[in-house]
Amino acid sequence: MRARRETGEGGGRSKAIVLLSGGLDSATALAIAGSRGHELYALSVAYGQRHASELNAARRVARAFKVRRHLVMDVNLDAVGGSALTDRRVAVPETPTAGIPVTYVPARNTLFLALALGWAEALGARDIFIGVNAVDYSGYPDCRPEFIDAFEKLAALATRAGVEGGAGFRIHAPLIRLSKAEIIREGGALGVEFGRTVSCYQADAQGRACGRCDSCRLRREGFAAAGVPDPTRYHRR
Repeated sequence: MRARRETGEGGGRSKAIVLLSGGLDSATALAIAGSRGHELYALSVAYGQRHASELNAARRVARAFKVRRHLVMDVNLDAVGGSALTDRRVAVPETPTAGIPVTYVPARNTLFLALALGWAEALGARDIFIGVNAVDYSGYPDCRPEFIDAFEKLAALATRAGVEGGAGFRIHAPLIRLSKAEIIREGGALGVEFGRTVSCYQADAQGRACGRCDSCRLRREGFAAAGVPDPTRYHRR
């Protein structure tokens, strides 16, 4: 596991770690954290996902919001397998499926939040933002309110800052009860340029979306429901 530092500008406000994947949800979570007065620290994870386009999108979003520091951390979950997003031998579904889909990455948000928690403790930050959603989503178990509540309790038990510091950590999931349309409206009001983001599970090297996977479907339907023009670039096939 290794980390690559990418820097920006910042000030002296209270620090917040924001998990930034490069999709529209995490970009909106970043904007919300900034609107609440936090000094922004963005964490992206190169976990062996099918394409690097979302990481490039995360860099664009981080620059646009002038984060104090953008950390890209390498954790090779493709070695673990068990997901269509890390194992190219498993096809990404292009129609809705019953149950938890094969695009679920085992324990991904648990691992990502653990990395964010470690960085937060080292920085003296107490706020961590994650753009999970339990309304318009694919049914992943680590996107539910119960999971966020449980991880916040874990953070208080598992860290020196939680045991000795008194204040503990706050895990913010500001989108968790919003529809995709509401997320798009909120992000747009806070200055998110969604054309910078990539949500597709199988985007090409230029960041163009397939238009057929579950993430593309949810994104497209969200823009339509919000009455906002969809800026997504799609493959021409």
